[in-house]
Amino acid sequence: MTTPVPHFTEPTTHYWQQLLPADAAPAPMPPWRHGVPATLPDGRVLVLPIRQMADDPGLAVASFLCNQASLDVVDELGRLLAERLAPLAPEVVIGLPTLGLTFAPLVARHLGHARYVPLGYSRKFWYDEALSGAVQSITTPTGGKRVYLDPHLLPLVQGKRAVVVDDAVSSGRTLLAPWTMLESIGVQVAAVGVAMRQGNRWRDTLGPERAARVVGIFESPLLRATDEGWVPRD
Repeated sequence: MTTPVPHFTEPTTHYWQQLLPADAAPAPMPPWRHGVPATLPDGRVLVLPIRQMADDPGLAVASFLCNQASLDVVDELGRLLAERLAPLAPEVVIGLPTLGLTFAPLVARHLGHARYVPLGYSRKFWYDEALSGAVQSITTPTGGKRVYLDPHLLPLVQGKRAVVVDDAVSSGRTLLAPWTMLESIGVQVAAVGVAMRQGNRWRDTLGPERAARVVGIFESPLLRATDEGWVPRD
């Protein structure tokens, strides 16, 4: 089997460690080599590494892994996300596993909440299947994983106006099951807040009404290879 030749990609060790002023970031227009500049609402830039797709190295994504980012970057993204969600005046913040649980407590604290409500993938023996949803994503295409709300936390969310927090949205399939489950038990999902909105496939998965309620900090393109580097793809 022939190993695909890397096309303008590199280790991610130094990525996600700082926010740059616009004039210190890579060129904002494609083609890009190695890093893609993602512009934040205040004009600063987070450079995202390019990762080739395993099944088609002619395609790639500009990725973000918050558990590899510096604490300063994560803290600032949490603050910016809370700032964008504040006008919705949520009564509760709900965090999605796994990396959404990095941002949810930061958002909750900046909104003045004393706690947040985490969902999880680990089923405890007292859990109720009615308070769960099957998750399908790029990494679990055949399902087999469920997201759960601890029944003891139900009074904190039922009938409440909530914002749901995750790290990113890409295909939208990871959001779909918990969103549906929460609404089925009476949670009023005012918005889903994410640091990164990747591509546009999630809009079709969620549908226009829900897609309009997805709030992000920065956009991340899906990419295709050219001789000069990487350019956005549909």
